[in-house]
Amino acid sequence: MRVGSFVLAGRYPGQGTGEALHRAVRSAEVAEESGLDTVWLAEHHFVPYGTCPSAVTLAALLLGRTRRIRVGTAVSVLPTAHPVALGEQAALLHLTSGGRFSLGVGRGGPWVDLEVFGAGLHAYEQGFPEALDLLLRWLRESRVSAEGERYHFREVAVVPPAAETLGEPEGPEVVIAVTTPAGVRRAALRGLPMLLGMHQPDEEKAGMVALWRREALAAGRSAEEVAVADHVSAGVVQVDDSGPRAAETLKKAMPGWFKQGLDAHVTVDGRKRTMRDPVAYTEMLCGIHPVGTPGQCADRLAATSERTGITRFALLVEGSGDLTATEENVRRLGSEVLPRLG
Repeated sequence: MRVGSFVLAGRYPGQGTGEALHRAVRSAEVAEESGLDTVWLAEHHFVPYGTCPSAVTLAALLLGRTRRIRVGTAVSVLPTAHPVALGEQAALLHLTSGGRFSLGVGRGGPWVDLEVFGAGLHAYEQGFPEALDLLLRWLRESRVSAEGERYHFREVAVVPPAAETLGEPEGPEVVIAVTTPAGVRRAALRGLPMLLGMHQPDEEKAGMVALWRREALAAGRSAEEVAVADHVSAGVVQVDDSGPRAAETLKKAMPGWFKQGLDAHVTVDGRKRTMRDPVAYTEMLCGIHPVGTPGQCADRLAATSERTGITRFALLVEGSGDLTATEENVRRLGSEVLPRLG
């Protein structure tokens, strides 16, 4: 089982952006010191929910500051990025870090980001498969051209070619964020592991993994390839000597962050959107994720793995919103929870 941290660089009420980003960087450094497997970095624009606008840029900083831990994006929003530019950045990080970079990509949402970056709503609603396939080709081939609806250009050389320098059949790992059956099928068709959201309970994740396996086999993927698919389960973690106190830490801090951060999202076309109740959402997260004593956290992770078949986790460690508490949370996750998992 491989356990990593999930970092949003959330700006909690009363905090500045610098404080949120400093906490994000420090939590990643402590994650390496504490023996965690990966640091996964979220990406958001124009909202305090997450103050990192470029996960791949922050990944570059952290790869330079660390020596062992893997760093991944969770996720780079593909509709607002050119797939070739993102592919070049991913290849560069893959090669210069000795293969420690994972590229997570996703569709994002129908936000005003699409207007600001000139992508348009079509890039979100229809254009994701084209962009994804171009990105994958860039990471796996030596020369690429494009004749799609959105991207069309003559054949050019892929420099640096990520797939050949480290002696691997492919370039950096690519993971795709999935929230719907259509997304599961898209990932399965391409043999890509899924990143499943922290809002999804074990039963829902188990169903999506089962669907992925069926669709991957139907698409001609081998049984061996399907068996080793390394999906990622996102969640929340808070370690304390008292289970109720661990939950209370999150219930005091996270609702204010959710309300301030999620309220700030603006849709590109004025469509109505339904906000989760921040208090109820926090309580739900505390109930389905490793929040409690070290033993309770280990038991929850083991149970999720058994129910879903997933052995890789990306856990939000900054739920308290406090730097000192976040560092302690990461350290206890590494020193008191991981050893119980074997």
